[in-house]
Amino acid sequence: MKNKLNWTTLAPIAAIVVLAGAAFVHNALATGLSAIALALAVFAAVHHAEVVAHRVGEPFGTLVLAIAVTVIEVALIVSVMLSGGPEKAALPRDTVFAAIMICCCGIVGMCLLVGGLRHHVQDFQLQGASAALANLCALSVLTLVLPNFTSTVVGPALSTSQLVFVGVISLVLYVVYVFVQTIRHRDYFLPAAAKTIVDEDEAPHAPPPTSGEAWFALALLVVSLVAVVGLAKLLSPAVEAAVEAAGAPEAVVGVVIAALVLLPEGLAAVRAARLDRIQTSLNLALGSALASIGLTIPTVAVVSIAIGQPISLGLEPKEITLLALTLLVSVITLGTGRSTVLQGVVHLVIFAAFLFLSVVP
Repeated sequence: MKNKLNWTTLAPIAAIVVLAGAAFVHNALATGLSAIALALAVFAAVHHAEVVAHRVGEPFGTLVLAIAVTVIEVALIVSVMLSGGPEKAALPRDTVFAAIMICCCGIVGMCLLVGGLRHHVQDFQLQGASAALANLCALSVLTLVLPNFTSTVVGPALSTSQLVFVGVISLVLYVVYVFVQTIRHRDYFLPAAAKTIVDEDEAPHAPPPTSGEAWFALALLVVSLVAVVGLAKLLSPAVEAAVEAAGAPEAVVGVVIAALVLLPEGLAAVRAARLDRIQTSLNLALGSALASIGLTIPTVAVVSIAIGQPISLGLEPKEITLLALTLLVSVITLGTGRSTVLQGVVHLVIFAAFLFLSVVP
């Protein structure tokens, strides 16, 4: 197989080895090696995701990375819930909210900014963006805002029946979205027009990888993502200690871990925007936000009911305000089918406010 033994092949394997060793050795050297291995695994994940995407085409390629990352992210959340006890009741909420803000403000903003600086104006399919945003509005409000206003259970939690209902509708909305994206209205999520790509490594005449190469890349993608999430979890105590030493709220830990887990998708999306593939960037960013809700909420609902551990889903007023602003601005900025640097700056300013207020509430 062509270029099989290069750094993108060795990096995921090396990251897994470092992960296994660091699980038993706890010192500064192990922490440093884990951070380096994490960075290498992230870049390897982006490469292998692009290989798979080139083979299967849009929008299936972006869906592969979004679902793969989210499934492993869910596994991380569940493992922390099982080991952390009742004090981790807000972890699913904090992680999902952070994922929404990172995807819709951070990743989308950076993609619009990078793409606008290089290509001035970029076109994308308005129907696909509208479908994703409508789904995201419904999912985020029903799962993260509505729990604050129910009366069966006092507080930002839900009763068992309400939790089951929210989990079912979250899964239904996400499954229908995937059906529309990949089968019924696939053309809504394809590039609006063919673009001229000047990068030699992304030239349109480049042949797609063979089936064997695609399967090999998919396997290495999964290994890379497992390493990313495992190393992120392994580094979380150091992150928690740094956050505590800085006097920042505990929710910042969730933001950092969510950012690490979403880093492969973010890099892939920004690279696509730089190559004038803004449709791919939006498919990645919005699809990741939807997957984060649509797969996480049903899973943690099942775990919560099974182990009898309550979870807090309702956001605080400050977070509700940021969520509402994000959804409103996203509907406006992505409601024309064209993007410029201005939309990117607006999204990034909201993201900066989210980060600042997470540290200084």
